[in-house]
Amino acid sequence: MYVKDFIKESDTKTEDKLHDQNSDASKAEKTDTRKTRLTLEQINRLRVLNDVKISEYQQNIKKIKQQFSAPAAPAQ
Repeated sequence: MYVKDFIKESDTKTEDKLHDQNSDASKAEKTDTRKTRLTLEQINRLRVLNDVKISEYQQNIKKIKQQFSAPAAPAQ
């Protein structure tokens, strides 16, 4: 088995929840010189994804703080 086989298998198994291949129409050609413009739908999707990323980051921070916080003092 070659390394290429592992890479191909891992690429097909991982699904990016934040990127939808079907709705991606951003294939750029060499002759495209103008800047692309985002539609309102695309802007809204980016805003929602940003909100999701922020909430996931906050959850990760809470878990990390809980893991590395000082242990509670024993009751005497």
